[in-house]
Amino acid sequence: MGDHVALDLEKLPPELQRLARSIEQAGRDRQGDEIALLELLRLLELLHGYIRDEWFQETLPTNRQRLYALLRDIELNGGWPYIQRMRLGTLLAFLEEDEAASDNATSPD
Repeated sequence: MGDHVALDLEKLPPELQRLARSIEQAGRDRQGDEIALLELLRLLELLHGYIRDEWFQETLPTNRQRLYALLRDIELNGGWPYIQRMRLGTLLAFLEEDEAASDNATSPD
């Protein structure tokens, strides 16, 4: 893992740059505390859903020109914003790998 989010913050407006840095710092402050990081992820997901449902959907294009501009932005700057949940199977696989590594580290050769 790197020390910084792999995002070109300079392309963002200043207030979003400050927000991104604050969120990144919140993550750093919670590093090593899975419950606190989960709390941060839940908050971000909640905010994502709220912004999408309350504000973004109201602004969706109502004419072809605006629809074209939106689709063009998505094509040029990245896909539709989505917060993906970690699958439980992935989490269990991490646990199994960690457990296997622990067993190998403690067993004599």
